[in-house]
Amino acid sequence: MKSRLNAFIEKNKHAFLLLYFCIYFPWFHHLERTVTTHFHVIHTALDDRIPFCEYFIVPYLLWFGYVAWAVGYFYFKNKDEYFKLCAMLFTGMTVFLVISTIYPNGHYLRPAYFEHNNIFIQMVKWLYATDTPTNLFPSVHVFNSIAVNIAVWHSDNFKKNKAVRYGSAVLMVLIILSTMFLKQHSVFDVVTGMVLAVFMYSVVYTTNWAAVTVAKPVRKPGQI
Repeated sequence: MKSRLNAFIEKNKHAFLLLYFCIYFPWFHHLERTVTTHFHVIHTALDDRIPFCEYFIVPYLLWFGYVAWAVGYFYFKNKDEYFKLCAMLFTGMTVFLVISTIYPNGHYLRPAYFEHNNIFIQMVKWLYATDTPTNLFPSVHVFNSIAVNIAVWHSDNFKKNKAVRYGSAVLMVLIILSTMFLKQHSVFDVVTGMVLAVFMYSVVYTTNWAAVTVAKPVRKPGQI
């Protein structure tokens, strides 16, 4: 029994990375409870030109399954990509938490009332009731969507599966748009989420860490 347990742990030790959520969720919920009225207002002129559209609630909510699917898929199918995806996701989410902690922020973009009522409006009302318009940038919805799409396109698992690759790209774009059309985020949050994603991509996917960590030989005095 002990040997089986040890074998199971050895085979699934990469699951310990997911313990990060034991840090993320309590920290995030603390911010949601404490950052309610006194915060720096996030707003751009472009925000006022973007109309509210309740139909974007669909891709917005699909984000949760999109990220969970990616983490789960690479956990079982490609450990290398799993580690890269987790490194990108968790680092970006930690940056978001730190920024929201030292610079409390929020917005007043949500509509004061809805001109009509349908199932999508009801879903938006539920979202507004459960998620405060605070702790906004960089947008985790935007950042994580880009991170997942990068993992999908970077993985050899989907090199020949155009349906998954292009489907992922379309969903990523719709999720990013949904954050603005639902008035969940300012354009500023979206742009900063994209900038952070570009930076993290360069760190996680394009940096040759093997070359970086190899120690250079120490030259002796007089040695060329």
